[in-house]
Amino acid sequence: MATREQKELQPIDKMSPIWDSLAQGEREYLREHTLFQTFRKGEMIYCCGDKPKYLVCLVSGMVKIYKDGFSGNRPQIVRIAKPGDVFAYRAFFAKELYCNNATALESTTAYLVPVEVIWQIIQSNNKLAMVFLHFTAQRIGVSDNRTMSLTQKNVRGRLAEVLVHINENFGIDADTGFMHCKLSREDLASLANMTTSNAIRTLSTFSDDGLIEVSRRAIKILDEEKLRRVSRVE
Repeated sequence: MATREQKELQPIDKMSPIWDSLAQGEREYLREHTLFQTFRKGEMIYCCGDKPKYLVCLVSGMVKIYKDGFSGNRPQIVRIAKPGDVFAYRAFFAKELYCNNATALESTTAYLVPVEVIWQIIQSNNKLAMVFLHFTAQRIGVSDNRTMSLTQKNVRGRLAEVLVHINENFGIDADTGFMHCKLSREDLASLANMTTSNAIRTLSTFSDDGLIEVSRRAIKILDEEKLRRVSRVE
């Protein structure tokens, strides 16, 4: 029986535009076969080497998707997923095992759709197949641009770019102006491909320059235009 919390939630086909092409019968089929699950902070959603079983649609919370480091090096965060994001399907379409990990950064809820259900709908809905192709192609483009940034910008430029991205994609608290996404210094450093000590020093420099305000994990952008210039130039 559905809990009160689940009854108040939007159904999965309303959570993301990826489902817009579904007919009514397909929407009902998707809803009937979708699981709702809660993950504790720090809990693994899937691990590198796992066989893909579910597509994940995030309902609440945040999830970090990351790759393990080589030869004992620190992990590298690929991206942070937010509510409404759909992920964990590429490996299924590629007929591969997962090549990264996904962990809840805070108390998180998600819809889990068995990959066989997605495949069944795609068999009769070519539009959905094209949507997945479009989303995957977009993600490849973002990944290419991120690779260029992480390898060619200096530490100030990389961290500035990460802060601008978080501000744009996760929003800010209307009352305080601080970003909703509150990452540890280690996770910020991983996103920007730098050491934790460099991330701490660079945040301090940005604060001294009047670009940001820092309160423990919370960060507020004070001069977005200048921070964007730093992210583009450096």
